[in-house]
Amino acid sequence: LQALRTEMRTRTSTQTAELDAYLVPSYDEHQSTYLMESDQRVRFLTGFSGTEGTAVVLLRSAAFWVNERDLEQADQELNCAWRLFRNGERPTMAEYLIAELTPEALVGVDPQLYPHTMWKHLEADLSADFIRLVRVQRNLVDLVWGTKRPAPKSNAIRVHPVRFAGERWDSKVARLRSNLTALRCDGMIVTSLTEIAYLLNVRGSDISHVPVFKAYLLVTHRELLLYTNTSRETLNVKNHLKTHSCHNENCVQVREYGDVWRDLRTMAQHWHRLLVPSAIVFDTGASEAIYSIIPRNIVFERASPIIFMRAQKNEGEKQGMRRSHVRDGVAMCEVLSRLEERFIAGDHLTELWLVREIDHARKIQNNSEGIAFPTIVAFGKHSALPNYIPTNRTNIEITEHGTLLIDSGGQYEDGTTDVSRTLHLGDPSPDQIRAYTNVLSGMIRLSMQTFPENLKPADLDALARGPVWGSMYDYPHGTGHGIGYYSAVRESPISISYTTKHRFTFKEGYFFSNEPGYYKTGEFGVRLENVLEVIDTGKIHPSGHKFLAFHDVTLVPFEPKLIDRRLLSVPEKKWLNEYNARIRQQVGEELKRKHKMDAFYWMMNKTRYVPEYISESDYNGGAESIDSPRAILQLTLPIMVLLATYSIALF
Repeated sequence: LQALRTEMRTRTSTQTAELDAYLVPSYDEHQSTYLMESDQRVRFLTGFSGTEGTAVVLLRSAAFWVNERDLEQADQELNCAWRLFRNGERPTMAEYLIAELTPEALVGVDPQLYPHTMWKHLEADLSADFIRLVRVQRNLVDLVWGTKRPAPKSNAIRVHPVRFAGERWDSKVARLRSNLTALRCDGMIVTSLTEIAYLLNVRGSDISHVPVFKAYLLVTHRELLLYTNTSRETLNVKNHLKTHSCHNENCVQVREYGDVWRDLRTMAQHWHRLLVPSAIVFDTGASEAIYSIIPRNIVFERASPIIFMRAQKNEGEKQGMRRSHVRDGVAMCEVLSRLEERFIAGDHLTELWLVREIDHARKIQNNSEGIAFPTIVAFGKHSALPNYIPTNRTNIEITEHGTLLIDSGGQYEDGTTDVSRTLHLGDPSPDQIRAYTNVLSGMIRLSMQTFPENLKPADLDALARGPVWGSMYDYPHGTGHGIGYYSAVRESPISISYTTKHRFTFKEGYFFSNEPGYYKTGEFGVRLENVLEVIDTGKIHPSGHKFLAFHDVTLVPFEPKLIDRRLLSVPEKKWLNEYNARIRQQVGEELKRKHKMDAFYWMMNKTRYVPEYISESDYNGGAESIDSPRAILQLTLPIMVLLATYSIALF
């Protein structure tokens, strides 16, 4: 902090007057949330290891803004030099700066890292009190970091074959150009790394967990210009993008990454209207640097059309998502069965051990490209922290005295997965059983829903939250978000949260997460998450809109000992039995094919039949989970029949 304050007072560093405050957002030049090590400026400055947060450094104080779900983590990781604030509550960043600074004060920020939408709002708020927001072209954190800053990655670009992508890249570009024509635009600047990867059917490995590479893309009706490190091109990529002798609109000219600024200045003289991406749901739009270099009179500020093209998966992508989730279910069954086996054997297992097991199980699956985000394994009181990720400092042993929350996902050439399950290796308390069952009930209610296509996602949020609200609790994160296809695990435009209203609706072919939770601070947490596909029912609403429904593509068993079947309705239990049958059929067949019989029998035990109707006597007494001795006795015969059937089929 002191070194940064020195740079704030050094005019050769700021290339302007001395600064009274300096903002450090957790973005790179493309407003990505997952970053290269060389772009982890917030982590370097504050020690916060989460994905989103903004640091505000003044000459005598410092403050940090973070989302509610990361608040406890930030409180643990930041030292006492920082005041901690929650996004969406007062004081806002602008209110804090106005209270701490005097008129004519200068607040600096790197314009390449700050989204234009946020810049515009902050500038307006500050200017009302005569405080100026100024662009600082040299990043002051980088100056402090110096030679210790990791070197930026520039790995080779890879072609994403059309057998996985489902559509040729030139076909996608043609659809984009049709959109631009309808909007009367001469072209658009694409700044999002995931949009570039999707549009051109290429992938990279510059950033952990997201298969992208740093680049800008300029799309006009006559040209395609890709700005990146040209040394990363391979012959395969050159052939794929038709870069040789590029003289038409369906080939890509590759130029150096930094040339985009020169070309935007030059080409802007010939354009009447250029689409520059604005903020939408999880995407923050282009940076202030991009907006400031293009003449205001030609800027057309609009959400990128690529976001909506990408969200609606084509037939090849839909099939890929279904296949990859079966393999992902196999990986999870292998790990969870091994976890229970090792635990029963008396091995001392830790959170980090389980992280390594999960990551390895995914890595060895067909078409695997690693993990989609840092694996969350949270035991005991750690499970009450929604975004907890174990480290060497926080790692603890997994015992029978607490819930074990696992949130993980994989990247595959034919899909991206995201699944959460909560386990208990001992005897759960009635409170834990009730919390788990309420979360499961909410998850099932959303999964079962049929609805007209004009319904807003936020309107479905109460279905998932209802049972948790009934216990006078809530969870500090959205119920769902869009899922990418061999891309970012979280993508726009779908967001299910009653706190954020968006006008965008579900469409057939969208994939999104369904992840209600329950977190009792300092004690335990529960989260369950499936990925859902939006499907067309073939029925029409009286208004003329289609009726849509959801189909769960995640296939991982729930924990029977944490389910109190008396708290589930008959339709919810029917859904659970049908879901378990799908796991036995699809994941079970793959486990048998791979001769993973330990995992197979574990899966069969976890997906046993749940009685849908219960007698009057079952209502007496305390909570009774599906795993209780009486329930197990009632289910012994059906289980034996199922196991015998599968064993006969195997041999």
